[in-house]
Amino acid sequence: MVLVTGTSRFLGGYLVTRLAQNPAIERAIAVDSVSPSKDMLRRMGRAEFVRADIRNPLIGKVIRGAEVDTVVHASTLQKAPKSGSRAAMKDMNVIGAMQLFAVCQKAPTVRKVVLRSASVVYGCSAKDPAQFTEEMSARRRPPGGYARDTLEIEGYLRGMGRRRPDIDVAILRLAPLIGPQLTATVGHYVSAPVVPTIAGRNARLQLLHAEDALAALECATVTPVAGTYNIAADGVVMMSQAIRRAGRIEVPMPLALFRSVGNALVGSSMRLYTDEQLEYFRFGCGLDTTRMRSEMGFEPRWTTMQALDDFVRAMQTRRIIGPEWIDRAERTLTAIVGGNGAVASPSADVMSMTTPDRGVVER
Repeated sequence: MVLVTGTSRFLGGYLVTRLAQNPAIERAIAVDSVSPSKDMLRRMGRAEFVRADIRNPLIGKVIRGAEVDTVVHASTLQKAPKSGSRAAMKDMNVIGAMQLFAVCQKAPTVRKVVLRSASVVYGCSAKDPAQFTEEMSARRRPPGGYARDTLEIEGYLRGMGRRRPDIDVAILRLAPLIGPQLTATVGHYVSAPVVPTIAGRNARLQLLHAEDALAALECATVTPVAGTYNIAADGVVMMSQAIRRAGRIEVPMPLALFRSVGNALVGSSMRLYTDEQLEYFRFGCGLDTTRMRSEMGFEPRWTTMQALDDFVRAMQTRRIIGPEWIDRAERTLTAIVGGNGAVASPSADVMSMTTPDRGVVER
């Protein structure tokens, strides 16, 4: 019996869909305080949906009544609800997780708890290593509420694991997601017609395709996995490369003007980015995934570059600077200089980033 929280959102909903299609799962229960869309409910198939708030004692009755043995917690909010505040977000995230883990600790049938965590726990700064291992921590306290909530939730889950050593605890720290079905932070940012960036910075982005995120969560749910794992795709892409690959225009500017001028260029969406997201756009974050492969036995199907390309292709982005404009500019410049030397085109580095001998994996 598997219970999944946060099923009105992408990861939780589609994870239940996968589990419901798995014949090894006897029963799948979807829980959220908000009902999923009709299309998502249809996709869930034989799974049962229970509308319940994990801060409510009703969640205990659901777990005990259904004799749930595996709980997947995927309902942590990244932003405050539209009608709420930061205090409301913290209450839903931290207090909700505390209540859920307390119920799991008391339930005799629970044998595993899987937490969907995130790489935001490592923070982003100029002093960061090239790759964070699971034993490392942030070089300075992360500025955003989501990162602080996630750190607290991880701490409460480890505490429950110490009190109930017979319960396997799996924490998956997912890299920022991207994919054709998901309008996530990085995809939303690089797909703006004009993308403001910070002068002198070129963030190293290590992403995770949404399909791989779901596969990793399913793997942690149905296999005997315990511990903390970084989940990310192979390779990195620089922010400037990602913008060019999406056919957009990069506008570097001083840090002091990033929000104000960026808001004028992009619109009100700049105000929607949280502090940790803006830090990620500035510095990026790399994850060591050795443990993911050696201990968890999970191998992502998409590299970072392939995941980005899949998003760009699905969104059918129209390049602001077309290749014909670049060719015309090259010919004009060559005629002016009067030489036969090759002139490097802005698209040259884009083409050179294609991974050799490995095409995009079909879903």
